Amino acid sequence: MIRYYIVVRGRVQGVGFRFFTINIASKYNLTGSVRNMDNGMVEIEVQGEKNTIDNFISEIKKGNYFIRVDDISIKAINLKPKEKSFQLKY
Repeated sequence: MIRYYIVVRGRVQGVGFRFFTINIASKYNLTGSVRNMDNGMVEIEVQGEKNTIDNFISEIKKGNYFIRVDDISIKAINLKPKEKSFQLKY
């Protein structure tokens, strides 16, 4: 089990990126959160098995017709053992 703090840069606000992220996290049964940052980027905390999170990150990088990911920074952080879901934060 691992937890990452991820910052995504690109066309990721105002295009449904947070809900796109929630759907992918749900698909892989991951926990964590996603929120818009004041600087136009999006931050994600995601927790689960490493190979599952790698798949999650691959899908996030691809984006969709509206979303364009230019850069992703990833840092391992401490686990939250009691976390049960993936949430949208404001």
